Amino acid sequence: MSTQAALTTVQHFIDGELTAGSSARDSVIWEPATGEEQARVLLAEADDVDLAVQAAKRALPGWSGASLARRTRVMFAFRELVQARLDEIARLVSREHGKTVDDARGEVTRGLEVVEFVCGLAQLLKGEFSDQVSTGVDAFSFRQPLGVCAGITPFNFPAMVPMWMHPVAIATGNTFVLKPSERDPSVSNLFAELYKQAGLPDGVFNVVHGDKVAVDALLDHPDVAAVSFVGSTPIARYVHERATAAGKRVQALGGAKNHAVVMDDADLDYAADQLIAAGFGSAGQRCMAISVAVAVGDAADELVAKVAQRARAIRVGPGLDPDSEMGPVVTAQARERIVGYIDAGAAEGAAVVVDGRELETGSGGFFVGPTLFDAVETDMSIYRDEIFGPVLSVVRVGSLDEAIALINSCSFANGTAIFTASGGHARRFQREVEVGMIGVNVPIPVPMAYYSFGGWKNSLFGDHHIHGAEGVRFYTRAKAVTARWPERRAEPESTLHFPTAS
Repeated sequence: MSTQAALTTVQHFIDGELTAGSSARDSVIWEPATGEEQARVLLAEADDVDLAVQAAKRALPGWSGASLARRTRVMFAFRELVQARLDEIARLVSREHGKTVDDARGEVTRGLEVVEFVCGLAQLLKGEFSDQVSTGVDAFSFRQPLGVCAGITPFNFPAMVPMWMHPVAIATGNTFVLKPSERDPSVSNLFAELYKQAGLPDGVFNVVHGDKVAVDALLDHPDVAAVSFVGSTPIARYVHERATAAGKRVQALGGAKNHAVVMDDADLDYAADQLIAAGFGSAGQRCMAISVAVAVGDAADELVAKVAQRARAIRVGPGLDPDSEMGPVVTAQARERIVGYIDAGAAEGAAVVVDGRELETGSGGFFVGPTLFDAVETDMSIYRDEIFGPVLSVVRVGSLDEAIALINSCSFANGTAIFTASGGHARRFQREVEVGMIGVNVPIPVPMAYYSFGGWKNSLFGDHHIHGAEGVRFYTRAKAVTARWPERRAEPESTLHFPTAS
């Protein structure tokens, strides 16, 4: 952009319309492929958050009282609108995030699976009924929405991760305030417009853009009943502690250090292909990326050679270029952080097999090439920390026992995988490994929408995983009713003892 005056400013979407609110601050939206400013986004103050929450609160009685049929029709309509504009949405994500258009298209498609899941709302919200639990007494249960819910989401999946939240919350009768990442915010406003076109009443879905000021305002607001968060472990812990202290229901998904075990009986060509996709797709900016390959026994030398050959062949370029297989990282700061970890890994003694620092594109964008380390030890920073970039570390072990022990000693427990031709190895691995999501010859085991997504240990704070049946339970609460319709009696019947069935 030649002048700041030419930049578009992304506003909040509150109560059915775009608004600047009281925001006096803004932030740059970079174009990762060129390093240039492409737009600016307003940063909400506490008053803007309150404006959105109050809009959601006003809309709540009407929406929570809407029939299941009406809510389902809105979700079906929203699904069709997103599907019709999928390519446009993917290009918007690519332009602000940097990932390739094909990768962004896959992200939107996985988000749509959650919308399709909640289109079965009438089945998902069925209660239970027990006839004649005592003489003339029936018992039944049903679930009701919580109220105003909030979502705080990361930059790496600006379409999909919010779609793990707001379709479930809205379909189950809640209203919603989304605080997306300020790095790639535009797709959230587009979804707000599509919800409006689908017939969602104003105020049911609101978007406020911002930084820590907006986050804290949501965590502290007395009219917010529940908070969903996806991001790094330190911030997930902070969100969980602050929001639960304010009496809210919280699910906070944190960071990851995902291991893929490659057994010496595995198809190593297949495993190498999958490690390339899982380690370097989206420039490694995925919470389910494989960042550690655990090579067992004789698999190591051949596996490293095959992965290195493939890593050097990856076409790195702008996400909007159809020939690109991997795009840039999201900001200059992200690139500096990733390069710093590569520097540290080399200094700590790991073998740099493929060096992403050597990549030259000449574009001025935020590019880091695929990086492969061998002979990585568990006390190295490249092993301990979540790098969130295209860096794959190979750790060598002698047995499946050692591989399982290595994974179970890690403080993160989001996802893991095993590559093997042995059903016995696979079954033992999936039973003994202490991780929330497991792939068997599948490198990125993101569950389908009718299951639930979530890790263990420092990868999840709270009791509920996200989307699927656990998502429905998170955004609703149960009522149990015991009902009796007695006939009129001449003498009232009452006792003071504790009631029991009879």
